[in-house]
Amino acid sequence: MRTRKLALTEGVTAGVLFGTAAIFIRFLKNLDAFYIAFWRLIIACLALAIILIVLGKSFSFNLVRKNLKELFILSFFLGLHFIFFISAVKDTTILNATVLVNTTPIFSMFVSSFLFNLKPSRLAIVGLTISFIGVCVIAYAETAIPNTDALSDVVSPSLKGDLEAVLAALVEAFYLNYGRKIRKQMAILSTMLPIYVLTAIIVGVLGIPATDKILTLPLEAGTILPLVGLGLLPTAAAHTLYFSSLSNLKSFETATTALLEPIGATVLGIFLFQEEPALLFAFGAALILLGIFFVAKEES
Repeated sequence: MRTRKLALTEGVTAGVLFGTAAIFIRFLKNLDAFYIAFWRLIIACLALAIILIVLGKSFSFNLVRKNLKELFILSFFLGLHFIFFISAVKDTTILNATVLVNTTPIFSMFVSSFLFNLKPSRLAIVGLTISFIGVCVIAYAETAIPNTDALSDVVSPSLKGDLEAVLAALVEAFYLNYGRKIRKQMAILSTMLPIYVLTAIIVGVLGIPATDKILTLPLEAGTILPLVGLGLLPTAAAHTLYFSSLSNLKSFETATTALLEPIGATVLGIFLFQEEPALLFAFGAALILLGIFFVAKEES
């Protein structure tokens, strides 16, 4: 039975797993945004299809056909989000892209309030504000120490990349608000598999004129392994749990759990790359967790 506690657990787990995306993208600097977005979606589709087969779950073709228009709109928003965010990582610093894309809860709160008449409580607003301040503190902590990340040296901060990150946050806000109704009507695997399939088709079609080539699968082991990781952890696992949490959370509440991304990425960086964060990181992380606690305390 779906509960608010379960939805919060899904959102928090997704937020932590989102931190793996930056780790995998670090190894894919030779691929453009369309290649990365397309193949991470294809891999996610295969993963969910295998899960459906193994679990013996039936696929709801009738519900998919009934909600095909809504699923296509959601897929369009999701495709734009992936393209904009991956492009932002390549056109500006990872730090700028990560902080700006985490403005999603703010956009989502405005969209849900003005378009869907879902007003946040004062406690939720306080929690969202505290969490976002925590993200900014982490961003400041990262800029206060010398950055030896080779990938960050590839590109310099760019207004174009910053704008792409903001657009990624904006379309994600519409995606979450629009997807809340569909999530309540359909089982999560039967929802996400067609969304990933349609999103891959949209990204693939848009990628042909943008890249002047068909998005064929790169065969280098150094490229395939990070792509598989990107398709499984932050996409098939994290994004599916993220969308699933909409069953019992408001869109901006789900978006707030994604603020755990910089914490997850930093922890992974410590273990995988021995990149120790500044001491101020702990304060920012505490603010994020405190803000999410306030949001979680709001009555459904």
